[in-house]
Amino acid sequence: MNKKELFYKLVSFTAAVHRVTNELTKNAKPDSISQVQYNILEFIAVNQPVTPSEINDCQNMSMSNTSRELSKLSEKKLIEKMIDSKDRRKQYVRLSQNGEVAMKEAFAVIETRFLNRIQNASKEDLIEIELAIDTLHKKLFHP
Repeated sequence: MNKKELFYKLVSFTAAVHRVTNELTKNAKPDSISQVQYNILEFIAVNQPVTPSEINDCQNMSMSNTSRELSKLSEKKLIEKMIDSKDRRKQYVRLSQNGEVAMKEAFAVIETRFLNRIQNASKEDLIEIELAIDTLHKKLFHP
């Protein structure tokens, strides 16, 4: 396979990933937060602790928008900010207890939908899916 064909398969695959992600996460977020805030919380949940710059880069937001959304999440008591003990200029963000509860509830909804989606998969299918995810994560989606 040539690299151009591989690229177009990637484009098709990522479009499908976005579609399925939207199906799995639809209405899973708490009503009290925006979709942007949910995306930030989800990123924090799977990577914490994170810096505002890491959030900014991942969410493709300006630093001012990132700071504003983090302030809103902090006001809603969904995140906590921590100062690095070795470099006081560096700040980290993690989920608060309330944030942990909110994301646990959202992930439970998403997990139910995921399990429903794979309910007819054979044991061999599940092994292939896991292997494919691991391979993509290691070879393409690595940091």
